[in-house]
Amino acid sequence: MTATPILSARGLVKRYGRVTALDHCDFDLMPGEILAVIGDNGAGKSSLIRALSGAMTPDEGVIELDGQPVKFASPLEARGAGIETVYQNLALSPALSIVDNMFLGRELRKPGPLGQYLRMLDRPAMRKFARDKLNELGLMTIQNIDQAVETLSGGQRQGVAVARAAAFGSRVVILDEPTAALGVKESRRVLELIQDVKRRGLPIVLISHNMPHVFELADRIHIHRLGKRLCIVDPKKISMSDAVAMMTGALAPPSEALAA
Repeated sequence: MTATPILSARGLVKRYGRVTALDHCDFDLMPGEILAVIGDNGAGKSSLIRALSGAMTPDEGVIELDGQPVKFASPLEARGAGIETVYQNLALSPALSIVDNMFLGRELRKPGPLGQYLRMLDRPAMRKFARDKLNELGLMTIQNIDQAVETLSGGQRQGVAVARAAAFGSRVVILDEPTAALGVKESRRVLELIQDVKRRGLPIVLISHNMPHVFELADRIHIHRLGKRLCIVDPKKISMSDAVAMMTGALAPPSEALAA
């Protein structure tokens, strides 16, 4: 691919004592694509995503956003740069409403002195924004956006988390195991949501152990092994069994794959 990566990393290293989680790892996410990241347990996928999302600072290496080097000291800084992450535990507050969860940590204040000095929230504006974003992604089954998140189904909660990421992620959306612990019907709705986000032009990093979902959604697959990128493959040119074999070390990457 000749396009400049929107998010890339070169030579990332992260050590925890004697354990090397990232071993000079490279990464490239192209504009508008869904890039799946797969790997065996302990391969370093989580450490890679934590580095890209600001949750962890690598010991060595460079991360670039739109071709410019960036250093994120926290997830808040990554969010400020337009990188939104939906973690496997969703990071939602069950007792709060859908609206409050959408704006968690970035609430809108009323204009003028009421917001500036009394810190009053602009709830009508927040409700309208939340409803518009849910409607954009087709989450029409959520009628009351003031209801507590704990009253929603698993698929609806995942939908709220994805909608929040799509609403505030201006550059990149990272999804960590978005269909884990969901039923077949709810998983299907989440997959449709991911495709809706892609149609809006946002590039997506998809971390998943579900091979059928990976091969259905991904434009490219980043295979992670032993703390580094083993290769990048085209899901249209290899089989699921070959991808799993490469992931576990039973099969060497094809010659046309980009080796790390």
